[in-house]
Amino acid sequence: MASIRALVLNCTLKPSPAPSSSEQLAREVLAELAEQGVEGELVRVADHDVRFGVSTDEGDGDGWPAIRAKLLAAQVLVIATPIWLGQPSSVCKMVLERLDAELSETDDEGRLLTYGKVAGVAVVGNEDGAHHTVGQVQQALNEVGFTIAAAAATYWVGEALQTVDYRDAGPKPDTTGRTTKALALNTAHLARLLADQPYPPPNAQSAAVGPSREP
Repeated sequence: MASIRALVLNCTLKPSPAPSSSEQLAREVLAELAEQGVEGELVRVADHDVRFGVSTDEGDGDGWPAIRAKLLAAQVLVIATPIWLGQPSSVCKMVLERLDAELSETDDEGRLLTYGKVAGVAVVGNEDGAHHTVGQVQQALNEVGFTIAAAAATYWVGEALQTVDYRDAGPKPDTTGRTTKALALNTAHLARLLADQPYPPPNAQSAAVGPSREP
């Protein structure tokens, strides 16, 4: 059985040691991944001097290359983000913009380096918009080469116009806990399948499909 590692990026706006509800949910995802035999690491992006840009290294002490190295060493990436104004956090969007550079990074057979990596999303907020946020992040991750497993998202949103945070509300084993477990189970399963049987290189895909012919 393939050994699988996970990287969870907490895209809270707050640097450590400020409390973070998205970090709590991220750690719950890591705990469920550990139940599936997946070793993982949590990185709070705001603790690193990640620069705006769309390259793999923006220079001048950019913090992204070190995070990217962890990402390339992992088979699972989970993005944890709060909701702000119905949207993923600005830190989350910056991470997705940095991942745009992966469209130009390929292996010796022409596959994106992100091919074979499986992604999940964890969302917290005090307003509606979790499905919208999950959809935005999953689409962006898929576009830059990540594979999305079935039910690869977990979320918690509080009642509208209320002030309770997830870290205060605590885990919800029968709701958020159930979706967190499904995210971990399906993501780990798919990551192992792809580790054992990688995507074919582009030329093989073309050969397999063949030219179209009129009947």
